Amino acid sequence: MPDQSLADLRRNYARHELSEAAADADALRQFRRWLDEALQAQLDEPTAMTLATVGPDGQPSARIVLLKGLPDEAGFLFFTNYDSRKGRELAASPRAALTFFWPGLERQVRVEGTVDKAPENLSTEYFQSRPLSSQIGAWASPQSQVIGSREELEQREQAVARQFAGQNPLPRPPHWGGFVLRPQRIEFWQGRPSRLHDRLLYERSATGWQRRRLAP
Repeated sequence: MPDQSLADLRRNYARHELSEAAADADALRQFRRWLDEALQAQLDEPTAMTLATVGPDGQPSARIVLLKGLPDEAGFLFFTNYDSRKGRELAASPRAALTFFWPGLERQVRVEGTVDKAPENLSTEYFQSRPLSSQIGAWASPQSQVIGSREELEQREQAVARQFAGQNPLPRPPHWGGFVLRPQRIEFWQGRPSRLHDRLLYERSATGWQRRRLAP
């Protein structure tokens, strides 16, 4: 039986609508428009997105990462440790999905596509723009690997700080950099009353973006 206190939770969405007439014909321009509105609304973590990957055994995994750019309006840029679980899974199977959820605007965006490593100069430029403590942390953390204790991690951090004492910025670790997800499908979801939500699906074709409405 479902937990009744959870089953009874619901909200009627009624703030906005999403029509074909109002939506941009280009999916990435439409995303940029919605992202700008999320930023202007000062929502918490508007660039946070769920990144879903799949392992060699077919097991999916998901986690939150931050959008760091839309390079040349061609894709979604994020950064990570290439030796992390997501980094290894993307290297083995370079397809992924992203989900943005902006509850303050009653909106969701789902993205599916192929993934490439970002150019090295772009990864280095971003890495060296980060706070020094974050640069040290990227060198110190063997992301996704089992460690014995918090103290072990802090000792690694201190060792890196000693190794690079007096340097800022640090060189970018070879195991750290960016990925660009190049979208093939983008779905825009706008909450509407009575659960009759607006859903517009854009699919990339040889001639551009093709748009269709989906039932909620």
